[in-house]
Amino acid sequence: MARPTTRRRPVDYPTVGLWIALVITCVVWATPFFMMFLTSVKSKPDITRLPTWALPTEWLWSNYAGAVTRGNLWVTGLNSVIVSVIKVPVGLLLAALAAFALARLRYRHTKLVLGLFALGSMVPIQVGLGPLFNIMLNLGLLDSVGGLILPYLAFGIPYQIFMLYGFFRAIPDELEESAALDGASTFRLFWQICVPLAKPALAALFVLDFVATWNEYAMATTLLQSQTHWTIPVAVQAFSGQHATEYGELNAFIIMTALPVLIVYLLFQRYFVSGAFSGALKG
Repeated sequence: MARPTTRRRPVDYPTVGLWIALVITCVVWATPFFMMFLTSVKSKPDITRLPTWALPTEWLWSNYAGAVTRGNLWVTGLNSVIVSVIKVPVGLLLAALAAFALARLRYRHTKLVLGLFALGSMVPIQVGLGPLFNIMLNLGLLDSVGGLILPYLAFGIPYQIFMLYGFFRAIPDELEESAALDGASTFRLFWQICVPLAKPALAALFVLDFVATWNEYAMATTLLQSQTHWTIPVAVQAFSGQHATEYGELNAFIIMTALPVLIVYLLFQRYFVSGAFSGALKG
């Protein structure tokens, strides 16, 4: 009796190609972080003598303790947390309100106002550092955490308005009409209908704005003068001395300060793949 022949499953070449591309991308992305970690546990002789990818002869975990002390992590980290926790939600709320007003409330010169916000988002921060310093000095807000939050809001909100405007504009008019028939006010339309539908866009902007605020250096180093008010990016300069730079402690400091950004991304990444109108479809 002849044995039944088994048909070989055809190779899915597109899937194989995608997996190969994914592996290559992961390796390229992870290699700098792996080298950064190796540098963070090396001694000065190992950093100068061994290749970057070589394992250290002595695993110097004390670099992390030294980084906490030299970078004053508990103070600078707390300052960065305060700035980010206040600036990012407040900025998103103001940007969402303004974008909703431009997109859903009909009035003249909407395009002109939107164009001004778009123009404001294109102004480089470096251009305004000089006038910004004088303004904060005259207001008595120089070298303070509060004096840093206000410019962050001013430079961040225009871009967020420009991004959220298109999202709110794409919401079907039928939803607004149905809410109006049910007696919903304008604020209720914004808070209970438009904001839930905008969760993917708001989550993406939240992560991007948090990362940008956490890593911002130009305005922070211009407005913050005393070490007690430094944020994380400004504290990095403490690792560069007159004659040498503590690369081991510097890399350890960068790794520790990157953890909050990673946590925020993990908390909000699920919204990146959700549909823009998933809430409306489920309702």
